[in-house]
Amino acid sequence: MPQEPGADGAVQLSLLQGFGAPAKPRGTTQPAAQDPVAEVLIESAVPHLDRGFDYLVPAELAADAVPGARIKARFGAQEVTGYITRRKAEAVEGIKLSRLAKVVSPQPVLTPEVLQLAQAVARRYAGTVSDVVRAAVPPRVARVDKEFLSAAQGPGAQTGTTTNVPDASNTADALDPAVRETPGAETGEAPNPAEAFAGYPAAGAFLAHLAAGGSPRAVLSAHKSYGAASWAAQLSAAVHATHTSGRGALVVVPDAKDLSVLAAELERSIGADGFVRLTAEDGPTPRYRNYLKLVHGQARVAIGTRSAAFAPVANLGLAAIWDDGDDLHVEQRAPYQHARDVLLLRAEQTGCAVLLGGISRSTESQRLVEAGWAQPLQPERPAVRAAAPRVVNTADSFQQERDPLLRHARLPQAAWQAAREGLERGPVLVQVARTGFAPALACQDCRTPARCSECQGPLAQTGRDRVPACRWCGRLATAHRCAECGSPRLRALVVGASRTAEELGRAFPGAAVVSSAGEHVKQSIQAGRTLVVATPGAEPAVDGGYAAALLLDGNAMLARESLRASEDALRRWFTAASLVRPAKDGGVVVITAEHDAVVGHLVRWDPAGAAARELELRRELQLPPAVRIAALTGSTESLEVFLDGLDLPEDVRTVGPAELLLPGSAGTHRTLLFFTYRQGNAVTQALRARKAAISARRLAEPVQVRCDGLDLL
Repeated sequence: MPQEPGADGAVQLSLLQGFGAPAKPRGTTQPAAQDPVAEVLIESAVPHLDRGFDYLVPAELAADAVPGARIKARFGAQEVTGYITRRKAEAVEGIKLSRLAKVVSPQPVLTPEVLQLAQAVARRYAGTVSDVVRAAVPPRVARVDKEFLSAAQGPGAQTGTTTNVPDASNTADALDPAVRETPGAETGEAPNPAEAFAGYPAAGAFLAHLAAGGSPRAVLSAHKSYGAASWAAQLSAAVHATHTSGRGALVVVPDAKDLSVLAAELERSIGADGFVRLTAEDGPTPRYRNYLKLVHGQARVAIGTRSAAFAPVANLGLAAIWDDGDDLHVEQRAPYQHARDVLLLRAEQTGCAVLLGGISRSTESQRLVEAGWAQPLQPERPAVRAAAPRVVNTADSFQQERDPLLRHARLPQAAWQAAREGLERGPVLVQVARTGFAPALACQDCRTPARCSECQGPLAQTGRDRVPACRWCGRLATAHRCAECGSPRLRALVVGASRTAEELGRAFPGAAVVSSAGEHVKQSIQAGRTLVVATPGAEPAVDGGYAAALLLDGNAMLARESLRASEDALRRWFTAASLVRPAKDGGVVVITAEHDAVVGHLVRWDPAGAAARELELRRELQLPPAVRIAALTGSTESLEVFLDGLDLPEDVRTVGPAELLLPGSAGTHRTLLFFTYRQGNAVTQALRARKAAISARRLAEPVQVRCDGLDLL
């Protein structure tokens, strides 16, 4: 069955059927008349099986066994699933082939472009192709398969053909707001780029380049999250320009809320039938149906969450990602790829245009700008001043002189006054760091954090009269006493969204209070005298924008133990502030944080400067993204075996192993590798080879390998 040994020389001896002259395959089934050998990628996370295996294609399965189809076959003593990667005339000489057992679905879901991209992602993240394909290709839904098979067999049907596209040479200027005739957009209304990109001097050239069939690369700094100049309108204009050139487009967003906002804009620009959604939130059936529409060329624009980065868009002209600094873009299963890196690899593979967008700017995007790989697409300072709200920092010396109790108040006088005045003009947004009522408790007398007596997990309170309970094991702390002083009294270390909403409801009795946090995230609200309490990323939109925004718990967000604490805090603040009206319309943002260097970028509305400053600090310390990082996690013995045979370049910096002090990680250690981007291919190739060698020879327990993880430092 397998035709050759792996890169490390390992061979699955149990799978060799014999040596010598080729013999007839087992069974009496005749092989396919043309290309009787199928190369198969089996679905297995075992590193040393991360390669193609040859199987015989029986004549009765020849028509359905197309490249990209799902199959079942015998592998050793078990039956496994997999994908056909290609058909060929011959296998390796001297190997008896097992036959394919079944074609699960003849739909070519693993297209050559998706397979090539999965292989590139596996190489970059030192993972297996099978793990990447698991995230790229949605689970099969048999009923949807039958729908496409029935359509293909119907009168005049031509499955697999692509839709007609217009001639790019006849495309009008990209900034022309007139309605254009594009496939699938008969009911759509072309966006007005001049309005969406007002104040962006480079936007006209960027959109014209897209409409003419070019492939520009840009980093977008948007400044609004509502109205005609919102980030969704800007992405819609870029998609529309690409669509008019007769090419496909792909946009990846962090969550379902952003997806709904973008979908509403695209419905107006290219029509509801001009694009498809790819997200697990929609359920397996719509997701798989939309995926097959892309495979068969029935749609040329796809939007979705992180797995949509692999969408099989034909003739891809634009790959875009919104808010690439959001950790929701990171796949939670091995090899833990980031959607931004997937799109960058795809752009290298296909030569398509790239657009990385955000209200703030990530350090990774800033690195691409400073390297000259991408150009900044940002507004001029007069446009920023005209569109941005007024930002007030309660921690500056002026506010401290006016409010002597400021350091002890969670809602300073300036914030309370902004909320009171803002409610007279419209809704007010209140951003808090944590969900829940009191997610962290401490002793009232000595301030020692309250811990569970069973598992030492943190205690939390879900309501004012609720008994504190452990956040890890759920045990009720009915008779809790402080381990240090013995006091039974508790106080809240952190106030959550629920308690904040309760307190604000008493402070402003005439206003409606709406909570948007946790599992109850609201997409939008009606304008009115409303206080909206939301956690970062859960802020609902409102027509016309908020009258004011209070950004509470700023010090708590900056105090998080993470290399990216200040970057993430700024991203969340900029996102919330972008929902507020301009200063000329009375919009005001009040922030409670004492870090002047970080808060100053929000006050000046300077996301590019913040990213440049943060990247320069990382360069001085040789930390990501100035360099790349890989984390090896496992037991002390397994790490020692892994590192002993690991062939790395001489100047790769190694830190560790050190024990992980995390829940459930007793006895687990981690080693960090720091290496340059030039060394990236050599290091990840060495990591993959070492994983495969240890797996094949069973030398030690597996070691988890993670590359470029956002939470490693």
